[in-house]
This record gives sequence, C-alpha cells and structure tokens, in this order.
Amino acid sequence: MWQLEGKVKRILVVILVLFFGCSTPSKKSVDIPNFNSSKAFTYLVKQCEFGPRNPGSPGHLEFSNYLEGFLNQLDGNVIIQEFIYTEPITSMERNGKNLIIQFNEDAEYRLLLGAHWDTRSLSDQDEVVDNQSLPVLGANDGASGTSVLMELSTIISEKNPEIGIDIVFFDAEDGGFSGQPETFALGSKYFAENLPIAKPNFAIIVDMIGDKNLTIPIERISYNIAPKKVKEIWNLAEELSLPAFKKTIAQEIYDDHVPLWEIAEIPAIDIIDFQYPNMFYNHWHTQRDTPENCSPQSLGQVGNLLVNYIYGSVHK
Repeated sequence: MWQLEGKVKRILVVILVLFFGCSTPSKKSVDIPNFNSSKAFTYLVKQCEFGPRNPGSPGHLEFSNYLEGFLNQLDGNVIIQEFIYTEPITSMERNGKNLIIQFNEDAEYRLLLGAHWDTRSLSDQDEVVDNQSLPVLGANDGASGTSVLMELSTIISEKNPEIGIDIVFFDAEDGGFSGQPETFALGSKYFAENLPIAKPNFAIIVDMIGDKNLTIPIERISYNIAPKKVKEIWNLAEELSLPAFKKTIAQEIYDDHVPLWEIAEIPAIDIIDFQYPNMFYNHWHTQRDTPENCSPQSLGQVGNLLVNYIYGSVHK
C-alpha cells in the first residue's frame, strides 16, 4: 500500500471529528464466538519464521504452500487464483497467487474479508542505507492482517454465520514504487478484473493492524466509498470499548480496497494503522518490522470487532 498524501512516519494526520450520533449498529441476539488473539499472534510469528515473503523468495513460495495447506484443512471451498505479473520495484516477472476460502456459499448476502500476505522486496524507508536493499520481514505489513484472517477462517469453519463469507489472501500488494500508488495492489487488481467468485456485497480489508501502539482512524477513501458502513463499524468498535478505533478521518491510502471498488464496484473499506509505531518514528518498510513490535492485544481488537460484526450485526 502507499500513502497518497506523504510518508507514514511524520505526517500529523489532519483530523476531522465525525459526529456519528448515539445510534448503534442493528444487532441480533446470538452467541458470538471468541476470537483467540494469542492464537492469531502465533500465526504472525509462524509467517515470520518463513523469512521475508517477498515475491520470488523462498519464503514466498514456502508460505504460500503452507497457507494453502492450512486452508484445505478447513470446512470451506478453497480457490487458488494464480497469475503472472511484473513486479514494478524489481522489474522481475513473478508468479502471483491469491488464496480464497468461501464459507456458506449459498447465502444471498456475502462479505469479503481481505488482507495481503506478501511482503516488500526492499526496506526503502530504513534510515540505514545498507538496509535499504534488504527485503522486509513484514510482521505488521503483511503478517498481521493475514494472521487475523487465518484465525477468523478457523472460527467460521467451526460455526457458519448466517451470511456468506469470502476470505481472500491477496498477493503482489507491496511491490510498487514509492509515490506511485497505481503500482501497488496488483493482486487485488487481478482479482477484481477476474472475479473467481460471485460479487460480494461488501468488503473489509485489514492491513498494518499488529502495531503495539495501535491507532485506527478512518481512512478517507473508505469513508467516501461507504460512509454508512464506516459509521456502523466504528460505532460497533466504540460499543465494544476497543480503544484503537478513532472516530476521525485521516488521509487517503491506496490499498487493496481501492481496486475492489474502482474495478469490480465492490464497496470496500480499509481498516489500517497509518503510524507504525507513531508520528515521530517509523518501522514501516524497514528492517524493524518484526514480531517484537507487534502484539496479540492489537490483533485481538481487530479480530474481536470483525467477529462481532460478522455474527452480531444485521447485514443488508
């Protein structure tokens, strides 16, 4: 993903406070499954044990095989969408793989949950010049969203919700040129151009959600695309007392939600932390994007929100 209004680390987010009112999301009386944040964090660590998962690397191939095997053990319909592309940042031809698992395939209403599983080939935001040619481990930028979706996959496999769920692990998200947003999110672009599933009603992307100092304002494009959904979800976060979620509008970012909307016309939002770890210091696209800078508690906030949204909200 790439910021459309500057670098992650030193932007003072211009905040517009939203008056969401006192209304809460329409809810159903139902038992909500527990999201196991510790288990999700083990998935984050497991991904990092494969090393960087940048396209063309051994870790990329090995983890994609691991993730495919993981999904095949669950009670869902697994789809593998393979494609060939040129990675902008390296000019190398790469083999891409989007991995999809569907639950409750016959449901009329379908929710897509997505995250990218690849990591960046260069640490181009690292202050140490010698580090800038090294691939990023991607504990937060790559593994965090993937780990939450892996845990959600196991939950949904054991307890189908009333709605249909399509979980998509996107490849080829993070190989673009800094400052050229259209060179990012190539896996979701391919997915949107070649939908291998019935068109979902709504999509939620999760990215950069493992930061120990998690702060999740509202990404501006998301609010422009689906303001009612944004309000519903951030109101639910407030009801659940999840402190990372802030009812403020931050800057725009080009992430996997943008191709879903612009190409496939799937209303989509991005749940993302812009500052990793804060506005004064940066781990994003550096050698410091490691598990010790992430936490299970942060994964738990996002996972808890999504579980409650999937099982407890009225979807229409």
